[in-house]
Amino acid sequence: MPHSASTDQPNPVCAPKVSVIIVNFNGGEWLARCVSALLEQTWPAHEIILIDNASSDGSAQRIVDQFPAVRVVEAGSNLGFAAGNNLAVRLAAPDSDWFALLNPDAFPEPTWLESLVNAANRHPEYAFFGSRLMDANTPTLLDGTGDVYHTSGLVWREAHGKLLDASLLEPKEIFSTCAAAGMYRKDVFLESGGFDEDYFCYVEDVDLGFRYRLLGHRCLYVPDSMAHHVGSAITGKRSDFSVYHGHRNLVWTYIKDMPGALFWLLLPLHLALNLMTVAYFILQGQGKVILKAKWDAIKGIPKMWRKRHLIQSSRRATTGDIWRVLDRRLTPSRKN
Repeated sequence: MPHSASTDQPNPVCAPKVSVIIVNFNGGEWLARCVSALLEQTWPAHEIILIDNASSDGSAQRIVDQFPAVRVVEAGSNLGFAAGNNLAVRLAAPDSDWFALLNPDAFPEPTWLESLVNAANRHPEYAFFGSRLMDANTPTLLDGTGDVYHTSGLVWREAHGKLLDASLLEPKEIFSTCAAAGMYRKDVFLESGGFDEDYFCYVEDVDLGFRYRLLGHRCLYVPDSMAHHVGSAITGKRSDFSVYHGHRNLVWTYIKDMPGALFWLLLPLHLALNLMTVAYFILQGQGKVILKAKWDAIKGIPKMWRKRHLIQSSRRATTGDIWRVLDRRLTPSRKN
């Protein structure tokens, strides 16, 4: 049985080892706060690996100086979120069972990791788990309860910006976890190939979650596992950087991951989404960046189509399995 935070000690029979990974780029004071909270966990991490993507603000060196328990790896250049996490996975202890990811601007509550581990022990039918993210700037608001994938290919964080209520404190199956705070089974991560490094950042967690799904695995939202998330603290909300990567990668995710007949059935909807997105950002004064994002997405289609063949050839989930976990609302509840 999983141990209690208040009385019991970890049971070695069911005490999975979790490598916690943070990828940092100029995380500043957020990074130190994140690491400090991580070192106060009721379930200690097997190891903490910090990949620093050539930060210029001294944030990584501060961790070296103040938190010697953290393994800091200098990447030497800005690898992005996807490649940074993959590097950490390659360097992780071989006896780790799980990888827990945490953004530098996400501050976990003391029972964050323990709640994820307990959920994994109670629910072995799930291979990845999502935390409850609260808005670090407005504590009464949610930052999200998990990632949603719409039939159009649009993605968003469920319950983002909503007030917390009792319905959001119940565990439930979700499409995938936001990688700002979540836990992935190691063997499936390796089988899936990890994050797609062509993405650099944004939507790479949805893509990974989709590939977990295609391999026949499920994701559970764990509301007791809580972290406070600033969100886009470094890249900026609706910045040209985030718009470019997010909306390029939306196209690539649909091309690679949407299985079988669903790909062709939903393709007109996906094309309509992209046209509406372009029109929206032109009206917002970001026409140049959205057009570049979509043009680069189109140029990348041949490469993504080759990846699609590999991904779909190893698919174990049925088309019906995927259809059941897609959001099918006529009007998506949250737009990017």
